[in-house]
Amino acid sequence: MWRALLVTITSISLLSAGWVAPVQAERIKDIASVSGIRSNQLIGYGLVVGLPGTGEQTPFTDQTFRTMLRNFGINIPANERPKINNVAAVAVHADLPAFAKPGQTVDVTVSSVGSADSLTGGTLLQTFLRGANGEIYAVAQGSLVVGGLGAQGLDGSRIVINTPTVGRVPGGATVEREVKTPFATSDYLTFNLHQSDFTTAKRMAETINRVVGPNTATALDATSVQVIAPRDVGQRVSYMSTLENLEFQPAEASAKIIVNSRSGTVVIGQNVRLRPAAVAHGDIQVTIAENIQVNQPNPFAEGETVVTPQSIVDVQEDDARMFVFDPGVSLNDLVRAINQIGAGPSDIVAVLEALKQAGALSGELIII
Repeated sequence: MWRALLVTITSISLLSAGWVAPVQAERIKDIASVSGIRSNQLIGYGLVVGLPGTGEQTPFTDQTFRTMLRNFGINIPANERPKINNVAAVAVHADLPAFAKPGQTVDVTVSSVGSADSLTGGTLLQTFLRGANGEIYAVAQGSLVVGGLGAQGLDGSRIVINTPTVGRVPGGATVEREVKTPFATSDYLTFNLHQSDFTTAKRMAETINRVVGPNTATALDATSVQVIAPRDVGQRVSYMSTLENLEFQPAEASAKIIVNSRSGTVVIGQNVRLRPAAVAHGDIQVTIAENIQVNQPNPFAEGETVVTPQSIVDVQEDDARMFVFDPGVSLNDLVRAINQIGAGPSDIVAVLEALKQAGALSGELIII
């Protein structure tokens, strides 16, 4: 039977038939970002030391450890392999925020790249963090905070809580180099919408022109709006503060139906419409019962006992229900009609696909 409809993250729940999306203005800073002003990914390779025997003995860990000692003037014979169960090779990564200045600190994430059992209690040694261009932008070092836990018995049994091979060093990286941005040098500032839409770009440009002045902003395409910027850097900061807080009403989203075939979640946008259509739905239930009959011979007949299986197959078909949708049926009407007969996720998907194939569904059907 059909029993529920729409929109949750992990399950199907009921949409109120009287639900209407509120119309409200959005700030520019909430729906767009400025071109060239973004964070940059940094990555490095280093060693975590001080582990309580949960480190590793791998070739690259051994090589890295020897290189570190060599930098301090300590040479280990090539035929001697040190016991370094308290050391682990790790990958270190961080996000360098826009406008980060030398001397500021950022958080880093440390992940084991070898066979270490846990990084709990370890300390990250000085690690250079490089950008995509190979240049060093930060240096990381410090004690790890690990949220996971692992324990192992002598018989090999093991229990792991969360992930003990990944940790963080809050404020563990010091910025050494600033990433240049076009904010202070370009004659224009370009806002890029998070979701491309020609109408939204047009309305944003019109709002800026109405507040700042005619011909200040130009919608370049469905994503970008270019704005003339003052040359003085101090004025540019105040100018940006004014622009990003301007409010306007974005365009309504296009009509879409999103179906998650794995979780059974179905999301129907409010602009979805139905053309005239009739939908019938019925259930067929098949029940098979097996009965075993045993036939015993007469006591003096010298016969054999015979086992005879008997199958009972019962087919029940519920009455099909047909619903007729008039032209321009809205989301509320569709939800109300489907909830009247109840619907399982698979049934909803089947009906929506059939309506789309029949040309009666006005909207894009997306199955993920």
